[in-house]
Amino acid sequence: MHFFQHNAPVFEALAEYKQNRMVHFDVPGHKGGRANRDLTEFLGDRCMSADINSSKPVDNLCHPVSVIRDAEILAAEAFGAANAFFMVGGTTSSVQAMIMTACKRGDSVIMPRNVHRSAINALVICGAVPVYINPGLNKRLGIPLGMMVEDVKRAIKENPGAKAVFLNNPTYYGICSNLREITALAHTHGMLVLVDEAHGAHFYFGDGFPIPAMAVGADMAAVSMHKTGGSLTQSSFLLCGKDMNAGYVRQIINLTQTTSGSYLLLASLDMSRSHLAMQGTRIYKQALSLAEYARVEINEIGGYYAFSRELCDGDAIYDFDATKLSVHTRDIGLAGVEVYDLLRDEYGIQIEFGDIGNILALITAADRGLELERLISSLSEIKRLYQKDSAGMFDHEYISPAVRLTPQEAFYSEKKSLPTAQTAGCICGEFVMCYPPGIPILAPGERITREILDYIAYAKEKGCFLTGTQDMDTREIQVLI
Repeated sequence: MHFFQHNAPVFEALAEYKQNRMVHFDVPGHKGGRANRDLTEFLGDRCMSADINSSKPVDNLCHPVSVIRDAEILAAEAFGAANAFFMVGGTTSSVQAMIMTACKRGDSVIMPRNVHRSAINALVICGAVPVYINPGLNKRLGIPLGMMVEDVKRAIKENPGAKAVFLNNPTYYGICSNLREITALAHTHGMLVLVDEAHGAHFYFGDGFPIPAMAVGADMAAVSMHKTGGSLTQSSFLLCGKDMNAGYVRQIINLTQTTSGSYLLLASLDMSRSHLAMQGTRIYKQALSLAEYARVEINEIGGYYAFSRELCDGDAIYDFDATKLSVHTRDIGLAGVEVYDLLRDEYGIQIEFGDIGNILALITAADRGLELERLISSLSEIKRLYQKDSAGMFDHEYISPAVRLTPQEAFYSEKKSLPTAQTAGCICGEFVMCYPPGIPILAPGERITREILDYIAYAKEKGCFLTGTQDMDTREIQVLI
């Protein structure tokens, strides 16, 4: 049977399966919601009845041969990939599958240090060795940038045996690298190109966006559909180019992904892909228009800087995703996380994140003009009521790490806990990061410096949510003995 992009094979199979009124003596134990009426009233009968186990009529995620396979083929076509895999462990599982496909224990992978924790977690699991490229730093905004082509050239020259080059595209702030040139460079030297496109699903379906990974011939890309593509939280696609062995990739995925894939997540991926393929150009045009309106209005307040494509320099900021409403706050004397907290606690507005110097509001076509006006007016009032002197504020997010051991070696070494303030000079044995965005301040195997400890103390003082440590309050850090 030939399907078209308006089809959603998983959703259609679930609808047909429900009509058959099957009697269930299998998992899940809630039996269509009958076991827990409170849960069913909360989620709804249709949702609970679609939460089913793998069986022949609805296929099996670990070894799809019918409707899930049909849906994968449609997804690959929509994204311009050779193969697409439905991922129900979030884009974390997609990122880890990319690295574990490309690298075995001892293999090197070139990557920027400002990767999401999922990438370094993959190194802990598989034993690959990172070759970090320190990203550029915008001095005004204090944020890490993309990967510069010359830095990638240098890393490839110094590490000719590396198996892959890994990129963030875009970064959390919307910054993109020169993906086409870096991909061509890596392929010239026989290296795979792995792209974390967690925040770039919309690049494939709209006009005026940075070029996506599959369009430049990247080998694998992790696409977080739930972030900007409209699917349910925790659902993602892993895309592969023509030179990847799809059977081997699926084996790698099945090492860690659940054998009980949620059909709610699968159906949401299937339906969202269909929606974007049919309507994406229109809805993302609307999202861009909303973001640009908000950007102009916020900049007119004064003190804030909602940045965009004017930053582009053809290298470290090769392109910019204008749907990312990234706003610099330090000039009004407030850390981004302070503005983030004020918006939530005092104005009832939940944005994506706030860090030391910036906030990020994620804009999609589902946002409404009145809500944007509320955000703009709230930022204006925050400036009027809370603005203070910016003297003494931290002026940068990124601190170059001193790597002493591989993440796997350090994570599994003998360790002891020390008070955080007493760890300067020690080798870190765990992660320390603000979440969101989940980019490690410290990763296993890195030397702890006084600058890093000052940053951690400052982040805690400003209200950043620190994660990754065994000690839930980050009063202690695990260091190598």
